[in-house]
Amino acid sequence: MFSHVMVGSNDIARSQRFYDAVLAVLGAGAAIENRNAAGQMRLFYRHGGASFCVTEPINGEPATVANGATIGFKCESPEQVQQFHDVAVAHGGTSVEDPPGLRNGAIGPMHLAYVRDPDGHKLCAMHRPK
Repeated sequence: MFSHVMVGSNDIARSQRFYDAVLAVLGAGAAIENRNAAGQMRLFYRHGGASFCVTEPINGEPATVANGATIGFKCESPEQVQQFHDVAVAHGGTSVEDPPGLRNGAIGPMHLAYVRDPDGHKLCAMHRPK
């Protein structure tokens, strides 16, 4: 359904350190760096046919978070959910909501971990048992 997700950053170098470490847990390689024609630096992470992107805001205004938004990342195991969380916190993220673990949600049981990246974007690591 989605081709990519892009978030803004107020410190692209800090974001690159964070996302290089966190997305490596999922198997994504290091960011592909790109400077657009207007001069903003952008980072592109590719994995599983999709892209996650980080950019300096093109309009020159500060990057802000979307209230109510969460970006979910699919994990292969409960252990990978925990590792995603722990690596995120070790690289400047903040743990939010309940501790990582099994929850019974509207769509059945799943392992979840929620963190905010250094710019405040809410991320979720999720594994659904088969």
